[in-house]
Amino acid sequence: MGMCLPCLGGAADDVVVTPDPDARRRQLAEAAEKRQKETTYRGVKNPEAVERKKKKQEEMEKQEMTGSVSGGGGGLRWQVG
Repeated sequence: MGMCLPCLGGAADDVVVTPDPDARRRQLAEAAEKRQKETTYRGVKNPEAVERKKKKQEEMEKQEMTGSVSGGGGGLRWQVG
C-alpha cells in the first residue's frame, strides 16, 4: 500500500516553469518566423542569392514604372511619316 507514491521526494525537481505571457508570445513568433523561412527556402541551395536576385528584380520593376510615368517610356517610339 505504501508503494503508490515512492518518488515524491524528487517531484519538486521535475516541475517545469512556464515563461510569462510576453516571453511565450515572443518565442512563438520566433518559431513561426523560423518555420516560414524554412518552408520558403525548401530545396534552395543558396537562399542569399535568391534574395539578392529578388531585390534586383524589384528594383528593375520600380525603375521601369518610374521611367514610364515620367519619361513616357523612354523606349522606341513610332513615327508616322
